[in-house]
Amino acid sequence: MSKTIYSKDHKFLVEQLKKARIEAGLDQEKAAELLGKTQSFISKIEAGQRRIDVVQLKEFAKTYKKSLDYFIKK
Repeated sequence: MSKTIYSKDHKFLVEQLKKARIEAGLDQEKAAELLGKTQSFISKIEAGQRRIDVVQLKEFAKTYKKSLDYFIKK
């Protein structure tokens, strides 16, 4: 079994997170500020270097004004 950080589903999630941030009109610094995180935290997630849990995903979805379904490959 491969590590989930290298899975196609993780790659899709990362791409959707970046896309949602851009569609929300936010740069990484502003998104980080709204989420109470650092810009490097956002950068590492969008680069696929850091995993994200469901609670964090819910916060991203709320900040980017997207449903959780937007981030999940069906």
